[in-house]
Amino acid sequence: MNPEDLLNEGAGKQEPAAKSPLLSLERDLKVFNDAIREVAVEIIVEGLSKYPIFIAHQHELKLGEVILDRHELNSDWTIHASTLEEFIERGVIKPELKERFIASYKSPKDHMCVFVVVPEGANFVYFPYIK
Repeated sequence: MNPEDLLNEGAGKQEPAAKSPLLSLERDLKVFNDAIREVAVEIIVEGLSKYPIFIAHQHELKLGEVILDRHELNSDWTIHASTLEEFIERGVIKPELKERFIASYKSPKDHMCVFVVVPEGANFVYFPYIK
């Protein structure tokens, strides 16, 4: 899947919460909490970006770098690591919306920024790190 395919404006009806794939995402994010936090810290400390973004998906995606492969880990979601800069470069976030994104970005010390990609579309969610 290419970055320009991620944002689907005509998202359909939402599934009932009991069938939501987001429940399995929440479980996976809790399990891999420490690994994701470690990558976020590394991105910031190495000066790659002040805005790490993690991409959660269940299919093929050409954005960021795989850090947790669902097939290797027997989990439901694959997680990629990326940055705000790559999202702008690849056209997922328009340059004119950069400041708005930064204003809404939650502290990477307390929350992981996750770009969740599902068949109906994609959206950003902030998931608190488990301390």
